Amino acid sequence: MKKEQADPGNICFGPEKSNLTPLQKAVTKGATEEPFNNEYWDNYKPGLYVDVINGVPLFASTEKYDSGSGWPSFWQPIDIGRLELIEDRSHGMVRTEVRSRSSGAHLGHVFNDGPDPTGLRYCMNSAALRFIPASDLEKEGLSEYAGLFKSET
Repeated sequence: MKKEQADPGNICFGPEKSNLTPLQKAVTKGATEEPFNNEYWDNYKPGLYVDVINGVPLFASTEKYDSGSGWPSFWQPIDIGRLELIEDRSHGMVRTEVRSRSSGAHLGHVFNDGPDPTGLRYCMNSAALRFIPASDLEKEGLSEYAGLFKSET
């Protein structure tokens, strides 16, 4: 996947962004929420994590793990094609920013210190995601993902 220089000022959002909280707006533009003080860092219920702006499924609870970072962490996304990886040189560091390809929203960063089988840690901001419990997938029009959670529900 091509990496580009991050430019949060270039992110353009549609009218659905008006429904976001101030924290969600700030995070999806590039801010970071507090560790251990966010909605999903310790959520281990079965379900999907979707883009807070447009509802595109990005991560599943089946790939979520406790990284000790205080943010929701996943060892792989549902589909890497739904993410955009961008070189981020902010704050005196070189990191890889993760954005939603469909909305352009800043989600978090990916690091090379995760568990097997990928060795990756997708460290996401809860405020950039919306959790949909496995029991609500059909109601949300996402029944094609129900098979991911058959053994968990």
